[in-house]
Amino acid sequence: MTDFLTIGVTRMAYQVRGRGPALLLLHGAEANRHSFDALTRHLSDHFTVIAYDQRDCGETQAPDEPATLADLADDAHALVCELGFSQVHVFGSSFGGRVAQALSARYPEQVDRLVLGSTWPLPHALKELNPQGMARLQALRSGLPDTAQELAGLFFPEHFLQEHPELRRIFKDVQAGHARSLRRQAAVDSSVSIDWSLLTMPVLLMAGELDQIVPPPLTLGIAEQLLHAQKVVLPGVGHATTLQAPDAVAAYLVRFLTAEQSSL
Repeated sequence: MTDFLTIGVTRMAYQVRGRGPALLLLHGAEANRHSFDALTRHLSDHFTVIAYDQRDCGETQAPDEPATLADLADDAHALVCELGFSQVHVFGSSFGGRVAQALSARYPEQVDRLVLGSTWPLPHALKELNPQGMARLQALRSGLPDTAQELAGLFFPEHFLQEHPELRRIFKDVQAGHARSLRRQAAVDSSVSIDWSLLTMPVLLMAGELDQIVPPPLTLGIAEQLLHAQKVVLPGVGHATTLQAPDAVAAYLVRFLTAEQSSL
């Protein structure tokens, strides 16, 4: 069931499922909270899972002006507070990992443990770190819906698409030139500076071995900025880890988030 909360100027759609310590899920640029549905089924016996639609995504209603990354981090903070949690675990995937970094730097006392998946470090732009991949992504986005199948090939490896041909059409309804999509793209392109010394919580960095959008070294390299970081690579997995391998992602999350502090 979908619930709604009005937070400032935003009417936010969210779901809370499961039991146990709170775990906030932050979705990527092209996604919404339903990208975590399969993952949540694996996690809800261990955690109170909070998933929501960011501004200009899913069922959330927001103002007509673009949000900034700082706005999105503040939204996440406010949602957690409104739901009555003083501290949560956080998992951010792709652009959601950027929101997670900003949330953790702006409100470090709110984040117990942090998982950054398939993401890249603040404050750098992805087109700076992976120019060829971003040029290809933008070219395919501009050709939608005709390029939907090719675009899917950037997010999922070919062997997986052969087993799940329906995913070749996952981007066919994306309206790249729609005002809402343009606002979302502006939010994705925004950044904030970060003081890495504030991220003293344990961190797990997770990458898909075959990720063409955020190559694994970009995610795993974040460890150089952190005091406490573990790294894991998912073999045979592309960028959309929570859709391709929700069971494997969940297993690593449960192991990391429930481990005794001394064993991290």
